[in-house]
Amino acid sequence: MKTHSREILIYYNPESSADRKTVAHAQSVVPHVTTYAFGKTPSTTTSWHMILQALGMHPKEILNKANPYYQKHIRGKEFDEDSWCNILKYNSNLIKAPIAIRGHKAVLCSNPTDIYKL
Repeated sequence: MKTHSREILIYYNPESSADRKTVAHAQSVVPHVTTYAFGKTPSTTTSWHMILQALGMHPKEILNKANPYYQKHIRGKEFDEDSWCNILKYNSNLIKAPIAIRGHKAVLCSNPTDIYKL
């Protein structure tokens, strides 16, 4: 997934104050910030493949392992790459932090100021 260098795209949970702070920090960096709420926007397995590639992370690394759904249905199981992308697609509420994308680079924003890594 690629964005313009003057735009930041953020996948986030709008109900989380830390996630909203990440969006606010992004708005202070660039004039154009596009936000997508987890679970409210259509996503494809292809887009998740590209996001994971830009992050340079395994899907398991971006999931909240303390979530009861994760503990019951995912913990201890191994999945292929497409299955991991489907888990992200249909269970975006399991993502532990906002994902910010600018150009070809993506960052998992565990801290609102991680947006500055872009």
